[in-house]
Amino acid sequence: MQYFIGIVPLDDYKNKIIEFQKRWKNHWITDAVEPHITVKAQGGLTQDEEWITKVKEVCKDFHSFKVSVNKPMFFGEDILYLSVTSTELYELHKNIVREIAPSVELINKYFELDDFTPHMTLGKTYYGMSKQELKDMAKLAEKELSPYPIFEVDFIRIYREVEPQKYEKYLDIPLKK
Repeated sequence: MQYFIGIVPLDDYKNKIIEFQKRWKNHWITDAVEPHITVKAQGGLTQDEEWITKVKEVCKDFHSFKVSVNKPMFFGEDILYLSVTSTELYELHKNIVREIAPSVELINKYFELDDFTPHMTLGKTYYGMSKQELKDMAKLAEKELSPYPIFEVDFIRIYREVEPQKYEKYLDIPLKK
């Protein structure tokens, strides 16, 4: 069983993204997980769940903040995402990673700390899309998913794998008001 930590966009925008993603018939990302901005990947989030106490400690002293969703971009040719900007999001990510203290190998494997790129995945070849479909999706995303929102983050969500490659909400942790 694996976990990761994310930020959920506002319901209206989340639903808009889901409807957009479902337009590609071979694309099964919506079956895998709801749209989210990754805060902390799987590395170091162990089944004993002792790390949850550490995450709660970080969050109780971390003030709510704003994130800005921006234009579509690619990781290589296989992953299309909406870019996200927020200085506080970087700080929250670093604080959580430092508190959980995964190995250097896991930090590198999951592109954390200096390699962290805040993003909201729209599509991946892994989830059934071709590289050309991702390019087409990127063009449509610029038209159909803008104007891009800025929203307040007042909690983070822990996701738990409920079956291979399928994650569901496990626990929401509030940030300091």
